[in-house]
Amino acid sequence: MTGPGPDGGPVHPQLLRPRRGVERTTSTELFFDLVFVFTITQLSHYLSEDLSWRGAGRTAVLLGLIWLVWIYTVWAGNWLHPDRAPVRATLLLVTLGSLLLAAALPTAFGVNGLLFAVAYAAVQVGRTVFSLWAIRGQPWLGDSFRQCVVWIAGTGTLAVVGGLVDSPAREVIWIAVIAVDATGLATGFPVPGLGRSTPEHWEVEGGHLAERCQAFILIALGESILITGSTLTQRLDRVTIAAFLLAFAGSVALWWVYFDRAQAVMAALAAAGDRAGRLSRLVFNYLHPVMVAGIVVTAVGDERLLHAPGEPVGWAGALVVLGGPALFLAGHGAYQLVLRHPGVAARAAAALLLVALIPVAVALRVPVALAVGAALLVTATVIGADWMSGRGTPQSRGPRSPLR
Repeated sequence: MTGPGPDGGPVHPQLLRPRRGVERTTSTELFFDLVFVFTITQLSHYLSEDLSWRGAGRTAVLLGLIWLVWIYTVWAGNWLHPDRAPVRATLLLVTLGSLLLAAALPTAFGVNGLLFAVAYAAVQVGRTVFSLWAIRGQPWLGDSFRQCVVWIAGTGTLAVVGGLVDSPAREVIWIAVIAVDATGLATGFPVPGLGRSTPEHWEVEGGHLAERCQAFILIALGESILITGSTLTQRLDRVTIAAFLLAFAGSVALWWVYFDRAQAVMAALAAAGDRAGRLSRLVFNYLHPVMVAGIVVTAVGDERLLHAPGEPVGWAGALVVLGGPALFLAGHGAYQLVLRHPGVAARAAAALLLVALIPVAVALRVPVALAVGAALLVTATVIGADWMSGRGTPQSRGPRSPLR
């Protein structure tokens, strides 16, 4: 094996990202993201077709595994330069594996469980091994990757074992994959003889991670609009158009809540210094999938709105129509809390109110459209509270295009 470079530095310095402020998102990274437009669509359709506790649980497991693939690839791109040929080739292979993962998603708990698991393991292990090779000789970061690859190999193997067994054992094993990974990340991937990794040694560029996660939020919101738009094309009457406008307004409200202060978040993480690794681990690995889940659930509620706006909402409908925005606001409130930004109380109160409205809407047999309108009104109050506080930051333009 090749040792450190002649000057004691990285063996492959040309593969590492330079540190010149917030590193821009490259076209290679954006191309990788395109797969997840399809993936999120697959997830929302999966939940919509099995709107039960079992379906919700399985959707959560699939989202957890998919998020691990995406976020760890984003972390790799935080250290490695996506425009260098070996890195670009690896990212394209990861993109292919992620596409296979998305294609197998609808039957991941059925006939294609093994394909889903093998694709997951191949992407996770392959990308991590390549990253370990690419950053060799980089102080501290190399040690972190050596520890990480042991854990990733273990969880990848566990995922394949899950693909070999039937439900409900498959669900239990894949939940264990997510739990083990979360535990490893939280504890620094400890390995006997190698010690553990600490976030202060990760040399994180927090602004880049913030921008990448903003892009995924846009992907999830775009999928919601895609669902409502495709449903609208099937029936262009006044009722459906009105329902579409209501669903669109809900997507705008979620977008506004997140992106109104996104620029301040990026600036805070970019200036976090040694704290950037610890903060990024918490807000991106743990809190962002909660917000994404909220958007996916809300999209399922929007689909019900367009199909039957006047029908009583029922328990399943109330849980997606009111519970989706509640989940998103709870996740975003925690996000604001960790970063010590204002607006936490408004988001917590709004999430609790939406949850409290669920049994009320069911008991009163509230129409789906009225329940969606209530969720929109509650979310709008959060936007109003941010505006009234006088402490909001200028609206972010969102992730920067590599062409700008």
